[in-house]
Amino acid sequence: MKKKVPIIIIAVIFSLIVWGTISLSGEYYSNVEVPLKIVDIPDGYTVGSNLPKNVLLKLKGEGWKLFSVNIGKDINFNVSVKQESGIRVLNLADHIADNRWILSDLEVIDIVPPKITCKIEKKIKKKLPVSADLDLDFKPGYALATPVNLDPDSVVVEGPGSILNSIKSVKTQEVKLLSLDKKTIKSIGFADLPGSEFDTKFVSITLNVQRIVDRRFKDINIEVLDVPPDRDVILLPNKIDCSIRGGIDILGKLDNSKFRAFVYYGDIVLDTLGSVVPQIDLPDNTSLMYIKPEHIRYIIKKYR
Repeated sequence: MKKKVPIIIIAVIFSLIVWGTISLSGEYYSNVEVPLKIVDIPDGYTVGSNLPKNVLLKLKGEGWKLFSVNIGKDINFNVSVKQESGIRVLNLADHIADNRWILSDLEVIDIVPPKITCKIEKKIKKKLPVSADLDLDFKPGYALATPVNLDPDSVVVEGPGSILNSIKSVKTQEVKLLSLDKKTIKSIGFADLPGSEFDTKFVSITLNVQRIVDRRFKDINIEVLDVPPDRDVILLPNKIDCSIRGGIDILGKLDNSKFRAFVYYGDIVLDTLGSVVPQIDLPDNTSLMYIKPEHIRYIIKKYR
């Protein structure tokens, strides 16, 4: 019995080949979707309009021919503008001859869309900032500790003037990231911009994700600014405490020298309540939760 197994397998394979040959020799219909490509554009010009990415062809022909089309690689439906510029209304059925991969013994029954309107216009170059299209989700207690970093943060784009002159930035492809809890770096491309090319294909996006915590800093000295030479101001008290929120790695590197608390002499003069609220300059990428005390009393001394 074991000796007969190879014979049976060969017979089955041969039968399938014969069946496939007979079956594919008949006529069939097939829908084939291929990318649309505008060709024969004049030098220095490009397509300045939104066009469908793909064309749907309904073909009729022998099964073998249709099968070879469906498995073919790098197939486009080429549409020639014959080195002409301006607004062109193109009937796609008139451009079947521009596509040699559509064999002579295949019949094109239908094309969707049947027509396209495209604008062939001059290229310009423009440097534009990059805008990241992000959809971010963080684990509880985590967030961005610093703004998103883009490298490069701007690109030179070459494309149709009507489009480039109407935009102020170029977007990246959409990035969706879930449950972030650590620093993340992604390299992504740019969103489609009709008829345009970028001087770089990718941009590196750095997400500085950290656990967000609060930290209290005590005994920060308060300065009095813009005091006249014949005046002196005594603050009661002359120090404050503050609570700061930010990324755990950022807050861990801070000390009192990174803060500046102050009041203006002019605000003291204009005060009618007997106390003023101190202001505080914070380190980058931190936010103030509270200061204590919130109000500072004062005594003004005048020298003769």
